[in-house]
Amino acid sequence: MTTETYTLITGASSGFGKSLALECASRKMNLILVSLPSERLKELASIIREKYGVNVTAIEKDLSTEDGCYSLYTEVTQQNLHVSTLINNAGVGSTFYFYEGDTGFFEKQVKLNVLATTLLTRLFLPLLQQHRHAYILNVSSLSCFFYLPRKSVYGSTKAYIYYLSRTLRKELKPFGISVSVICPGGMNTNAVVTQVNQSGTWFARNSAMEPDTVAAVAIKGMLRKKEVIIPGRLNKLFKLLDYVVPSPIKNIAQQYQMKKLKRSDVV
Repeated sequence: MTTETYTLITGASSGFGKSLALECASRKMNLILVSLPSERLKELASIIREKYGVNVTAIEKDLSTEDGCYSLYTEVTQQNLHVSTLINNAGVGSTFYFYEGDTGFFEKQVKLNVLATTLLTRLFLPLLQQHRHAYILNVSSLSCFFYLPRKSVYGSTKAYIYYLSRTLRKELKPFGISVSVICPGGMNTNAVVTQVNQSGTWFARNSAMEPDTVAAVAIKGMLRKKEVIIPGRLNKLFKLLDYVVPSPIKNIAQQYQMKKLKRSDVV
């Protein structure tokens, strides 16, 4: 008898997380969807079951707390769900100067972006090790490669995710676990974020991608065991130019681009 395996996706109720869930379901992957309470997660789970004919378990947890992370692991193990793929997508973004933020927001941002990803990866590691082939996909950001004004804490958390992912890839390879990290640029995940993207420079407007498109690239890259996934030709070009353009010119361009973006607490 073949054991049914599951892909666990955090932050799955909307935006990029929802797109990841739909992409995985289209590939006949059973799902454990996780998000905050009261975000219509169970409704999404029902739609996916009906449309794609896969098993879907919806679990509502606040992963910005340590208790939420441990509680999620406990619930998954109690239901005897065999997790073979972990996608750490949950996170909170921002576009504002450091002095404009408050300590409460920064604390939540670091806990969700950094601590939750770290705890969940460590907690679910024994479950992943039970499978001959297992996958971890962590969601970083193109901003992790640059020092962008108004992205200080957000960019730092995503740099942590990038470093963690590439290091774990080396450590976990002997166990048959492939670790990938995706570094997308701007995505039009909702009306507010789309407005922020459109308020930027020509590059910001034209490099912003639809989450469904990025999700397809992400899952394809993960299953092919690609280490670093950068979706979009313009984003790849931007990353390449970082190596060849002199620092003074880069600094001017980055300052100009970030000043154009509207303020946002959840990008």
